[in-house]
Amino acid sequence: MKWASFVSEEPFLEAALRQAAAEIVRQLEGAPADLLLVFVSPHHEKDYPELSGTLRLFFPTATIIGCTGGGVVGGGREIEHATAISVTAAALPGVRLRPFYLDQDQTELLEQEPSLWPELLDLGGEEPVHFVLLPDPHSCDARALLSSLDNAFPRSVKTGGLASGAVQPNDNALFLNESVYAEGAVGLAMAGDLDVDTIVAQGCRPIGAPLFVTRVFRNRILELDGRRPTDLLSEVFAELPAPDRAVFRHSVCIGVVMKQGLSEYGHGDFLIRNLMGIDTETGVIMVGETLERGQVVQFHLRDAASSARDLEQLLKEYKQLGGPDPEGALLFSCLGRGATLYGEAHHDSRMIAHHLGPVPIGGFFCSGEIGPVHRKTFLHGFTSSIALFRSPRIAGGD
Repeated sequence: MKWASFVSEEPFLEAALRQAAAEIVRQLEGAPADLLLVFVSPHHEKDYPELSGTLRLFFPTATIIGCTGGGVVGGGREIEHATAISVTAAALPGVRLRPFYLDQDQTELLEQEPSLWPELLDLGGEEPVHFVLLPDPHSCDARALLSSLDNAFPRSVKTGGLASGAVQPNDNALFLNESVYAEGAVGLAMAGDLDVDTIVAQGCRPIGAPLFVTRVFRNRILELDGRRPTDLLSEVFAELPAPDRAVFRHSVCIGVVMKQGLSEYGHGDFLIRNLMGIDTETGVIMVGETLERGQVVQFHLRDAASSARDLEQLLKEYKQLGGPDPEGALLFSCLGRGATLYGEAHHDSRMIAHHLGPVPIGGFFCSGEIGPVHRKTFLHGFTSSIALFRSPRIAGGD
């Protein structure tokens, strides 16, 4: 297995593709590219149909998949709000690739009948099968897509992000080999001699204490620990230092514990969701997730420092696990991260390289990020979802 990645800021798409392709060929050192992941800024909109034809001059048999992005990632750099194209390539001996396209009707059918997935992918029911998913946010029910795949392939990793950069519906582009789509979703199933690890950095830190949901209706929390949620929220606010109070006013979230029975909660145990509304008369708070009675939640804050610490801690924990180093990586980061959050460019890419070494990293800035929390796949916001590709661990080995 061998990976390569490059970003071109050439203003014309054909020139950018040729520059990226030449650099990819150099990095692969003669290994044939089986897969190309291509992410394009919307500045190239008029030239999208040229994409596959130019790449085929260099990579005639590779599977091509990609989409538009409000920013692109490649070659250790993150280019935001500017003309750019990212190309990431992989030579994947022993890996079977099955690209696919779904419109909304097909997505709804697969949600109702997840058993249809193996036939669609023609992989003979083989598992694990790992997925890269690139839905359009305006025309694909991404949550239905993830639910269907989790039901069909519960042990598989699903990662990816929602296409971005569009000003209005049908302005995004999804690329799949020679086709360009303005709606739906493109995806890639990968099976064989490949393992995929994930790091889902949601960028928050807990405040206050964990609380039990004692009364709830769908996404409306009526009671926490038998009390009005707004009263508890006010108490948490009162205990914060002044700098955190300023952050609290615009960046308070709620974390939902995804694995019951834990005595302590740490990184990766929470699914972070925004507060959608507060009713001061009834004390009810509305959150961006359907909850159940008995679940444990905790309020969180999101800011640049918390986000950086969260990602660094998760990368350290991953490195401490040992095992084979990743050969390649994909970074699916929220449009609200990057320089907008940190005040500097390339933050997450540089941190990944610092902890994991010079692994080729491709990706883009998304309208929503796809990644697992405790083996269930979710659509996230303000998150960096990182997929790390490596050779399989040998049974009985390190």
